[in-house]
Amino acid sequence: MGDPRSAAVRAGVSAILAGFDRYLARRSDVTRRAADRFRRRDWAGTQADARERLDLRDQAMLETVGGVRAELGGAARERAIWARMKERFAAEVAPRSEGEIATTFFSSVTRRVFETTGIDPDIEFLSPGLPRTEAGGEPVHLRFPRRLTSAALLGDVLAAFPLGVPWADLDAELALAGAELDHHLRLLDDRQPVDAAEVIRAVFFRGKGAYLVGRLRRGARLTPLVLSLVHEADGLHLDAALFTHEEASIVFSFTRAYFHVDVDRPGDLVAFLATLLPHKRTSELYAAIGFEKHAKTELYREVVRHLAETGERFVPARGDRGLVMSVFTLPSLDVIFKVIKDRFPPPKQTTRREIMAKYRHVFHHDRAGRLVDAAEFERLAFPVDRFSEPVLAELSALCGETVRARGDRLELAHAYLERRVTPLNLLVREVDEWTARLAVLDFGQALRDLAATNTFPGDMLLKNFGVTRQGRVIFYDYDELALLTDCQFRDLPAARDDGEETSGEPWFYVGDRDIFPAEFLPFLGLQGRLREVFLAAHGDLLGARSWREYQERIRAGEIMDIYPYPEAQRLRHAR
Repeated sequence: MGDPRSAAVRAGVSAILAGFDRYLARRSDVTRRAADRFRRRDWAGTQADARERLDLRDQAMLETVGGVRAELGGAARERAIWARMKERFAAEVAPRSEGEIATTFFSSVTRRVFETTGIDPDIEFLSPGLPRTEAGGEPVHLRFPRRLTSAALLGDVLAAFPLGVPWADLDAELALAGAELDHHLRLLDDRQPVDAAEVIRAVFFRGKGAYLVGRLRRGARLTPLVLSLVHEADGLHLDAALFTHEEASIVFSFTRAYFHVDVDRPGDLVAFLATLLPHKRTSELYAAIGFEKHAKTELYREVVRHLAETGERFVPARGDRGLVMSVFTLPSLDVIFKVIKDRFPPPKQTTRREIMAKYRHVFHHDRAGRLVDAAEFERLAFPVDRFSEPVLAELSALCGETVRARGDRLELAHAYLERRVTPLNLLVREVDEWTARLAVLDFGQALRDLAATNTFPGDMLLKNFGVTRQGRVIFYDYDELALLTDCQFRDLPAARDDGEETSGEPWFYVGDRDIFPAEFLPFLGLQGRLREVFLAAHGDLLGARSWREYQERIRAGEIMDIYPYPEAQRLRHAR
């Protein structure tokens, strides 16, 4: 008679692998639709697929946990069996090309079964899953040797990726893109010529765009290459050609929806992307290609590794204290931790459940390059001595229902981790006037981009907006966020007499959803020339008409174009 524990281990591992394979198959089905959606210009279908894919893993997790419990029966919570399952699972997935994703799936199952706080290294995979090298298999990229002209080289690249759509004006756009590449190379100090282009085999789809992503090899140097394609009514266009790390970083920003890219070896793809985006952490790259759950695993590892290597302590994050969240960070790691407070003082009228619903909405929504991707964590734990006294005092006083000290650990039942940015209200006070002007101009553009994706920030104070390394203004305070189409934008009625003019209270009816854009400016706190800059470029946002026009376009079913590069970089603009 066989060892019943060995049989349980085999059955448990088989159940988890089966659940993981079902998840990968469903994920691949949705991802592969992107090319056909792009070909047919089915933008509503593209958005529906993006939302559907985000829910696939949680669905697979529920099914898998149920299956494992059914297989293990009364042994489902025996840690000794799970320790053996972990060893067997590691051996099973080691040869697989998506092994690092599989280990995160296994750990998620154990956390659901045991409701683990912190990390249990005996039954979870804690050590980093470093991207494998490409030496063992076919490279993730295609190689295109140099041609006589830059336009010809880019033409070779485009010819290798047929999308089933006729080009509208390929020769003219290739000439423009080739000229831009030549101009970019002339500006480089080294003047090293291009030896070859290396382009990832899979097309990156997101929203209304398709992207070819690669690099230009110039001797030992690498230059990013991102070609943006759009499908318009008259055919396929090469819309932009991007060649700098900063431009590529914005395309892969943590403020944008995840790409749909059909990839068999995510680790190799991340390793390739890291050569183009050296300032992005591994977690951000996994998130960008749509493995957001594994990105959370990598992010946790990055925090733990940073704590071990630096000895830093958590300190309060820069910026004005909020009414809803307690926010802290590590000095030299650009990540912030947000914990919902137990109670919210006036004027806040919301609940923990409503706040969490807002964050879930943002997770499923088109972030348009203006909303921070917030990774939601449950049951985190860190050494209590790694928290500074101000952070400990605030968490103890204001977050006692979520945070508790247990022995030498501080346990966080729930938290959001986000990329740290500079609060906009601080930036405009601390930088030179030219930089502040650019930030104010982009703040207005951020409001327009949010409106175009049916998002209204709710709280317009500058302290709720931040500025990224690339100078992009983003929104990160979601407790007042609303759908634009749920708002009632109104112009202020004219006062009928002096009494109404000087009244401290409205003399007209104000509904719960009524918003008066004319009242925005005092809340922004912009003074002097910055105020003038905003009014000159975005003064129409202080009237209800502009907001209502966005509402009408959204209700009519229009999906508006928001590109991850300035209008001036579109090739049609150059022409």
